[in-house]
Amino acid sequence: MEKPTKLDQQLCFEVYKASSNFSKMYAKALEPFNLTFTQYLVLLVLWDEDKLLTKNIGERLGLGTGTLNPILNRMIERGRLIKQQSETDKRAFVISLTEKAKSEQLAVEQAVFEKVTSCNFMGVNAIALMKNLKELNAAFKTMDL
Repeated sequence: MEKPTKLDQQLCFEVYKASSNFSKMYAKALEPFNLTFTQYLVLLVLWDEDKLLTKNIGERLGLGTGTLNPILNRMIERGRLIKQQSETDKRAFVISLTEKAKSEQLAVEQAVFEKVTSCNFMGVNAIALMKNLKELNAAFKTMDL
Protein backbone atom coordinates (compact mmCIF):
# COMPACT_ATOMS: atom_id res chain seq x y z
CA MET A 1 0.00 0.00 0.00
CA GLU A 2 1.34 3.40 -0.97
CA LYS A 3 2.02 5.94 1.71
CA PRO A 4 -0.33 8.94 1.29
CA THR A 5 1.46 12.08 0.21
CA LYS A 6 0.80 15.54 1.57
CA LEU A 7 -1.01 16.33 -1.66
CA ASP A 8 -3.32 13.32 -1.23
CA GLN A 9 -4.29 14.59 2.21
CA GLN A 10 -5.48 17.99 0.97
CA LEU A 11 -9.25 18.59 0.79
CA CYS A 12 -8.63 21.41 -1.69
CA PHE A 13 -6.92 18.99 -4.07
CA GLU A 14 -9.84 16.54 -4.01
CA VAL A 15 -12.33 19.39 -4.59
CA TYR A 16 -10.14 20.65 -7.45
CA LYS A 17 -10.00 17.19 -9.07
CA ALA A 18 -13.75 16.68 -8.66
CA SER A 19 -14.43 20.10 -10.19
CA SER A 20 -12.16 19.33 -13.13
CA ASN A 21 -13.80 15.95 -13.67
CA PHE A 22 -17.29 17.45 -13.50
CA SER A 23 -16.27 20.04 -16.10
CA LYS A 24 -14.99 17.30 -18.42
CA MET A 25 -18.14 15.21 -17.94
CA TYR A 26 -20.42 18.17 -18.66
CA ALA A 27 -18.29 19.20 -21.65
CA LYS A 28 -18.97 15.80 -23.24
CA ALA A 29 -22.72 16.09 -22.60
CA LEU A 30 -22.87 19.67 -23.91
CA GLU A 31 -20.63 19.19 -26.96
CA PRO A 32 -23.51 18.29 -29.35
CA PHE A 33 -25.16 21.62 -28.47
CA ASN A 34 -21.96 23.62 -28.94
CA LEU A 35 -22.16 24.81 -25.34
CA THR A 36 -19.44 25.22 -22.74
CA PHE A 37 -20.00 24.34 -19.10
CA THR A 38 -20.15 28.04 -18.14
CA GLN A 39 -22.63 28.78 -20.93
CA TYR A 40 -24.77 25.93 -19.60
CA LEU A 41 -24.68 27.53 -16.15
CA VAL A 42 -25.87 30.83 -17.67
CA LEU A 43 -28.73 28.95 -19.33
CA LEU A 44 -29.64 27.28 -16.03
CA VAL A 45 -29.93 30.70 -14.39
CA LEU A 46 -32.08 32.08 -17.21
CA TRP A 47 -34.23 28.95 -17.58
CA ASP A 48 -34.99 29.46 -13.89
CA GLU A 49 -35.68 33.20 -14.27
CA ASP A 50 -35.58 34.87 -17.67
CA LYS A 51 -34.85 38.56 -18.30
CA LEU A 52 -32.17 39.27 -15.72
CA LEU A 53 -29.65 42.06 -15.47
CA THR A 54 -26.11 41.06 -16.36
CA LYS A 55 -25.00 41.84 -12.80
CA ASN A 56 -27.68 39.50 -11.37
CA ILE A 57 -26.50 36.64 -13.56
CA GLY A 58 -22.93 37.32 -12.45
CA GLU A 59 -23.96 37.35 -8.78
CA ARG A 60 -25.80 34.03 -9.12
CA LEU A 61 -22.78 32.40 -10.80
CA GLY A 62 -20.06 34.14 -8.80
CA LEU A 63 -18.60 35.67 -11.97
CA GLY A 64 -17.40 39.23 -12.54
CA THR A 65 -18.50 41.21 -15.58
CA GLY A 66 -15.06 40.87 -17.16
CA THR A 67 -15.50 37.09 -17.19
CA LEU A 68 -19.24 37.02 -17.87
CA ASN A 69 -19.49 39.51 -20.78
CA PRO A 70 -17.46 37.45 -23.30
CA ILE A 71 -19.55 34.38 -22.41
CA LEU A 72 -22.80 36.30 -22.93
CA ASN A 73 -21.54 37.85 -26.17
CA ARG A 74 -20.69 34.42 -27.59
CA MET A 75 -24.15 33.16 -26.63
CA ILE A 76 -25.72 36.20 -28.31
CA GLU A 77 -23.67 35.50 -31.47
CA ARG A 78 -24.90 31.88 -31.44
CA GLY A 79 -28.53 32.96 -31.19
CA ARG A 80 -29.26 31.88 -27.61
CA LEU A 81 -29.51 35.24 -25.84
CA ILE A 82 -30.73 38.77 -26.43
CA LYS A 83 -29.12 41.78 -24.75
CA GLN A 84 -31.18 44.95 -24.29
CA GLN A 85 -30.47 48.16 -22.45
CA SER A 86 -32.39 48.41 -19.18
CA GLU A 87 -35.25 50.90 -19.26
CA THR A 88 -34.59 51.94 -15.65
CA ASP A 89 -30.77 52.14 -15.74
CA LYS A 90 -29.15 53.04 -19.07
CA ARG A 91 -25.81 51.61 -17.85
CA ALA A 92 -27.30 48.15 -17.24
CA PHE A 93 -28.36 45.44 -19.66
CA VAL A 94 -31.16 42.89 -19.48
CA ILE A 95 -30.30 39.43 -20.78
CA SER A 96 -33.10 37.20 -22.02
CA LEU A 97 -33.46 33.85 -23.74
CA THR A 98 -34.23 33.45 -27.43
CA GLU A 99 -36.76 30.92 -28.68
CA LYS A 100 -33.81 28.73 -29.67
CA ALA A 101 -32.53 28.61 -26.08
CA LYS A 102 -36.02 27.95 -24.74
CA SER A 103 -36.73 25.20 -27.25
CA GLU A 104 -33.49 23.29 -26.59
CA GLN A 105 -33.88 23.27 -22.78
CA LEU A 106 -35.37 19.78 -22.55
CA ALA A 107 -32.83 18.24 -24.93
CA VAL A 108 -29.88 19.82 -23.09
CA GLU A 109 -31.23 18.79 -19.69
CA GLN A 110 -31.83 15.23 -20.96
CA ALA A 111 -28.28 14.97 -22.35
CA VAL A 112 -26.80 16.16 -19.05
CA PHE A 113 -29.05 13.81 -17.05
CA GLU A 114 -28.04 10.84 -19.19
CA LYS A 115 -24.33 11.64 -18.85
CA VAL A 116 -24.54 12.11 -15.08
CA THR A 117 -26.53 8.91 -14.53
CA SER A 118 -24.21 6.94 -16.84
CA CYS A 119 -21.33 7.70 -14.48
CA ASN A 120 -23.10 5.63 -11.83
CA PHE A 121 -21.60 7.23 -8.72
CA MET A 122 -22.05 4.10 -6.60
CA GLY A 123 -21.54 4.76 -2.92
CA VAL A 124 -21.57 8.55 -3.28
CA ASN A 125 -24.30 10.22 -1.26
CA ALA A 126 -24.94 13.15 -3.58
CA ILE A 127 -27.40 14.84 -1.23
CA ALA A 128 -24.95 14.77 1.70
CA LEU A 129 -22.10 15.89 -0.58
CA MET A 130 -24.17 18.81 -1.91
CA LYS A 131 -25.12 19.81 1.67
CA ASN A 132 -21.47 19.70 2.77
CA LEU A 133 -20.30 21.72 -0.22
CA LYS A 134 -23.02 24.34 0.35
CA GLU A 135 -21.93 24.63 3.99
CA LEU A 136 -18.31 24.95 2.89
CA ASN A 137 -19.14 27.66 0.36
CA ALA A 138 -21.28 29.51 2.93
CA ALA A 139 -18.30 29.47 5.30
CA PHE A 140 -16.09 30.89 2.55
CA LYS A 141 -18.56 33.77 2.08
CA THR A 142 -18.02 34.84 5.68
CA MET A 143 -14.24 34.95 5.22
CA ASP A 144 -12.30 37.88 3.85
CA LEU A 145 -10.90 36.14 0.75
